[in-house]
Amino acid sequence: MKPLHLLSGIELREAFLMGAVKAVDIAAHFIKRIQLHNRSLGAFLSVLETRAILKAEALDKKRAQNKPLGKMAAIPIAVKDNMHVAGEITTCASHFLVHYKAPFDSTATALLEMEDAILIGKTNLDEFSMGSSNENSAFFLAHNPWNLKCVPGGSSGGSAAAVGARLAPIATGSDTGGSIRQPAGFCGVVGYKPTYGRVSRYGLVAFASSLDQIGPMSATVADTALTMEVIGKYCSHDGTSLDLPSETYPLSKRLEPDTVIGVPWRFLQRLKPEILANFMEAIEAMKSLGAKIVDIDLDLLKYSIAVYYILAPAEASTNLARFDGIRYGLRARNTKTLEEIYEFSRKRGFGQEVKKRIMLGTYVLSSGYQEAYYTKAQKVQTMILNAFEKAFTHCDAIMMPVSPSGAFEHGSIDDPVEMYLQDIFTIPANLAGLPAISIPSGFDKRHMPLSVQIIGPQLCDVSVMQYAYAYEQATKHTGVPPLYKEG
Repeated sequence: MKPLHLLSGIELREAFLMGAVKAVDIAAHFIKRIQLHNRSLGAFLSVLETRAILKAEALDKKRAQNKPLGKMAAIPIAVKDNMHVAGEITTCASHFLVHYKAPFDSTATALLEMEDAILIGKTNLDEFSMGSSNENSAFFLAHNPWNLKCVPGGSSGGSAAAVGARLAPIATGSDTGGSIRQPAGFCGVVGYKPTYGRVSRYGLVAFASSLDQIGPMSATVADTALTMEVIGKYCSHDGTSLDLPSETYPLSKRLEPDTVIGVPWRFLQRLKPEILANFMEAIEAMKSLGAKIVDIDLDLLKYSIAVYYILAPAEASTNLARFDGIRYGLRARNTKTLEEIYEFSRKRGFGQEVKKRIMLGTYVLSSGYQEAYYTKAQKVQTMILNAFEKAFTHCDAIMMPVSPSGAFEHGSIDDPVEMYLQDIFTIPANLAGLPAISIPSGFDKRHMPLSVQIIGPQLCDVSVMQYAYAYEQATKHTGVPPLYKEG
């Protein structure tokens, strides 16, 4: 048998069920790897060692007694640290919540544990999920496992780095404007944003509630599909949760006959030559599987960045108003009035990027500007949704790159607009509530991972996963960074 960290989640589960390895040994192996590598990688903010070992011991006992075991039996899962795990600290990578102990489970983590997953640790992120590089964590940087000088992407950079370095086979992330898909692309793993409402947001600390969506990251599409079967369930605690039956994700190496893939060529006309060449290879791979490639009109997507950076900060400024220094989290000392508690607690608790977005959001919602900015952005968002719906009358799915480049070096982008443009290809799916998946598509000349993205119509999660699996099996671009193959 291969080293445990080189097995997929499904392979780990099968090895455990067959008695080839104990759950305690699996948990101990991954905890040891985290302890060995996390100081340099920065993927985890905390390790749930006691919780993981206790769960593993319980699983070994269940197996010995021939009791039924869940779909995720003995699979270690890393959890982005903006999702609650009851009794554990949820920091959102912010000084504001450094001592905040979650009083309840998020629905997603509860479902994972119900299916016998082992929650192994909480991962690093951009503070309150606001960022595209993981450089906005209040505690320490996360690094790209393919090159520690480079960012892992954001905001779910810790989860992507953890899976990329095989410190966990599967991780959860949240995707508001690409925060699962972009870091997955940078770290050479699979990242999935479900249809909005397919996975409950209950227990996820909100950034922009109408855009946020929890999803899985893993080394393989099959592991991603398995995780979606577990967490893609209706939840009465979340008003946006879709009241639909859970889905199964049958996967095939072949595409259905007459599958049509749309490409918005005019929107992609400014791609860098290296990114374009990689994308063209991905298109050829889909053609080899029998897909027909058609040109579609999505020129409106050029407005998506502007729309997003009006709507998302507006919702963030409203959601973060609850962090007042009184109800929970950091509270400033030596204050004399209620206003001072609010002001000084937020001044000390929030980082610069969070403050910037709160101020921007408050501005676009303020009297005299709401109609000019926020309402107009909502109208353009509707136009983007309509453009996607029209495009899907001509194709079954849409392919685009995940990012305009591979992972960049820490500190190399100091222009906020340039940083925001890193999400130009991922934001549209959030604005339209569409399912979208990032799949490794090769490497750039620096040997940093590149990825392509497949986007489907709302509620076509199963189809999107199938297209991704067929592409993955035809291309086999998934790999392990050399530094992390051993140990």
